[in-house]
Amino acid sequence: MREIISVTTDKRETLVDITEQVRRVVSASGIADGVVSVYAQGATAAVMIQENWDESVQTDVVNFLRKIIPKGVWLHDRQDGNGDSHLKAGLVGPSETVPIIDGALGLSTWQNIFLCEFDGPRSERHIVCTVISDN
Repeated sequence: MREIISVTTDKRETLVDITEQVRRVVSASGIADGVVSVYAQGATAAVMIQENWDESVQTDVVNFLRKIIPKGVWLHDRQDGNGDSHLKAGLVGPSETVPIIDGALGLSTWQNIFLCEFDGPRSERHIVCTVISDN
């Protein structure tokens, strides 16, 4: 089963919690055991599993990536000013795979799934969720 989640982002760089949307896709699939692949379409977005307790970790991720990959110093900036966005998305990666255990996401208590926006704000980002049964 495959479903596309649409997300709106409101900042240039932010992590958006998409766990509940992915959980709904898994539930609708009816699959008890397997995996769900969560894939961000677009060369300036990524997917990350990270702590969900408060926003400090997400803020730290954004601040860390800004520090190691600054804006405005890359060759690609000559085209459209977002060279850093491409590098950040490439470093984090476009997808995560999460086990499905007894019909639920196999995340720990402190883990959630985040869309990483590095070139927003965007009126629409697409995340492809592909649910695969292990039967």
